[in-house]
Amino acid sequence: MTEIWHNPRCSKSRNATAHLDAAGVGYTVRRYLEDPPSADELRAVLDRLGAEPWDITRTGERIAQELGMADWGRTEADRDRWVGALAEHPQLIQRPIVLTADGGAVVARDEESLRSLD
Repeated sequence: MTEIWHNPRCSKSRNATAHLDAAGVGYTVRRYLEDPPSADELRAVLDRLGAEPWDITRTGERIAQELGMADWGRTEADRDRWVGALAEHPQLIQRPIVLTADGGAVVARDEESLRSLD
């Protein structure tokens, strides 16, 4: 079944659930701020997305600035540091992330990515 990592306070996240509803896609909701993903779950999602942790990090958030993430390296050697930060501070994760029933995933922030869910 499709799963959405959802923040109900986020308009992009609400838009994604509305799109899934309109398309008749069955899904489960994971409120990832209340039920944060583990580092291993994040690694699995990154693999499904074909992305690196810095690709899904909200670097403009206050905590990212406090951590100095803009200056962190972006190499394979730095990956665990980024994943650890996302696991510890789930508010840094781009939203919404939709994990599709067929094993795919998308950060559903725009119309094009939403259409890919149909």
